[in-house]
Amino acid sequence: MTVEQALAAARARGLSRLDTSLLLAYRLRQPREWLIAHPSEEVDVQALAEFEADCRRRADDVPLAYLTGRREFMGLDLVVTPAVLVPRPETETLAQWAIERVRALPMARPRVIDLGTGSGALALAIASACPRVEVTATDCSAAALAVAAANAERLGLAVRFAEGDWWRPVDGQRFDLAVCNPPYVAADDPHLPALRHEPRGALVGGATGLAELARLIEQAADHLNGWLLLEHGWNQAEAVTRLLSSAGFRQIETRPDLAGLPRCSSGHTAG
Repeated sequence: MTVEQALAAARARGLSRLDTSLLLAYRLRQPREWLIAHPSEEVDVQALAEFEADCRRRADDVPLAYLTGRREFMGLDLVVTPAVLVPRPETETLAQWAIERVRALPMARPRVIDLGTGSGALALAIASACPRVEVTATDCSAAALAVAAANAERLGLAVRFAEGDWWRPVDGQRFDLAVCNPPYVAADDPHLPALRHEPRGALVGGATGLAELARLIEQAADHLNGWLLLEHGWNQAEAVTRLLSSAGFRQIETRPDLAGLPRCSSGHTAG
């Protein structure tokens, strides 16, 4: 079977042109552009079998990043596995905002924490963009921390990792800025079945999706002298800003994602 035929057969099963080309390029160990220039190239039998297996899994909603083992985030090539949530473009809004805030901090070596780091996406994006920063990243999953630590080592970025629930691994420590993309999907959200291959604990935030956000905000005062930046659902901005205000945060703002939806909110612990 040729490259063109393999792609056509995969698209006939309902897969997108982008997904099929990325999967075939991955199995052929070629850049995606190579496929365009070599439509009549015969596909090796083993590569074809692997490609067809990938297509079956993709049709079953397995994320593309789990099939290729990679996801780009803020210009960083991250390894991802089913132990971690696949980094989303929406979360780049949070990363960019955090980087802006860190760069504006007056101290020589700001202390930043990424809570529930997963693949390490936020922590590593901040460490990459802000070399003077001291970054700590926590997660309650040892498997997720292993992925994040491997990404940090491969990218040559200095991040300290600690296992435990949200702020617990850093009891007694204080930070100048905290960032978090917590579970915020409601337990009955109709989109959850399509996300079934990703870790549910990284997605679902209780009945309304606000349970973990509330915990993070409530506990922040004991660990933070500065900014708290949070990602949340597009319809949760009002609830999150109320939680921040009730916890004593000031200078509360919300920022939209690339689609114009209110995706992230922040507040400062002092004035």
